[in-house]
Amino acid sequence: QVQVVESGGGLVQAGGSLTLSCSASETLIGAETMGWYRQAPLGRRELVASITNDGGTNYADFVKDRFTISRLNTKNTLYLQMNSLKPEDTGAYYCNARFTVGPRGDYWGQGTQVTVSS
Repeated sequence: QVQVVESGGGLVQAGGSLTLSCSASETLIGAETMGWYRQAPLGRRELVASITNDGGTNYADFVKDRFTISRLNTKNTLYLQMNSLKPEDTGAYYCNARFTVGPRGDYWGQGTQVTVSS
């Protein structure tokens, strides 16, 4: 089993920035894809951004040019730099790690809350 723990959420004003981190208990070399998802109150969980082991990234249209996903395998950590935050970015942000080598499977963290005030 792989444990993943998110951190960095909080309350910020619209236009502000936050950086989320996701730490894994195993080396991320075996995680072919990692991603950030979010879930607004009463909403469904949706993909925000993902990154593959070779650095390929994918972003949801609603965060393009504002958010940047990155990973540092040597520190077992995934990041999400969020700039120009909007109230509609409010929600719980979850880290996902999809391992295809070693402890195969999809692993989720407990989430970190991001609240953007207008």
